[in-house]
Amino acid sequence: MKIFTFRSLLTAVLRAVPLIALLLIALPVLAATLPAPSPACDVDSGYRQMYNLDFSGAHHTFLQCEQERPRDPFPHVSNAAAYLFSEFDRLHIFEVELFTDDSRFDAREKLKADPAVRDAFLAELAQVETLTQPILAANPNDRDALLALVLANGLRSDYAAMIEKRNLASLGYMKTSRKLAQRLLVLDPTCYDAYLAVGIENYLLGATPAPVRWFLRLGGAETDMRVGVERLKLTAAHGRYLGPFARLLLAVAALRDHDRTTARTLLAELSREFPSNQLYGRELARIPQ
Repeated sequence: MKIFTFRSLLTAVLRAVPLIALLLIALPVLAATLPAPSPACDVDSGYRQMYNLDFSGAHHTFLQCEQERPRDPFPHVSNAAAYLFSEFDRLHIFEVELFTDDSRFDAREKLKADPAVRDAFLAELAQVETLTQPILAANPNDRDALLALVLANGLRSDYAAMIEKRNLASLGYMKTSRKLAQRLLVLDPTCYDAYLAVGIENYLLGATPAPVRWFLRLGGAETDMRVGVERLKLTAAHGRYLGPFARLLLAVAALRDHDRTTARTLLAELSREFPSNQLYGRELARIPQ
């Protein structure tokens, strides 16, 4: 019988981290319960711009929302997502092959972050924490504030894993994001975007060996891969903001399961929906017929 030492368990866990990077696209875990945007403050457009890699446009949209809704943490966490997304694009992290080839991920070099982007990213997240504190003090079940914290922890997880290579910290942020999402879903089970945070933890950690899953469950993690895929499908089908992101995750999951047909279908849909994002077309072209 093979004996799993703590080091071997940890190594197996960290090899599941590749998909965490996709969580930046965000992990924008946004609910339909958010206030309807005004014509001048169209959050939906900001996320479409971000998916199309129009980062300057997304920043402009989110900054406009920050000015119009100064007490709302959501525009700040959205702008943080745009900063992180742009940094991941600059560093070529959005390559599906990186997430499907564990050996390539393990051998990746430590990346050099842009200090200005890092500072702007952290400043937006700090503002999220500042704005959510009084809201949750008055109402611990405020859905919008919880939602902002779900996304903020997801973004911190992405940055820690893929840029700082602090994998244990990344797993901690991911767990916090999942727990907050579950709390949010008790309040509103139709918040389909929030299912992604639950799905990503279950899928990632469910892919680890059985002894590792047992070890992780002792710490409160969720490790059911089947549940993870089902939650991702809910977001893909019904998510207002995270539908495209969930479809990308499902495409990666399909490739890891050697299901090229499903992966090609999902990437083709994304390529048509976001024609300015060449990533989807490039990754589609790499999949053999």
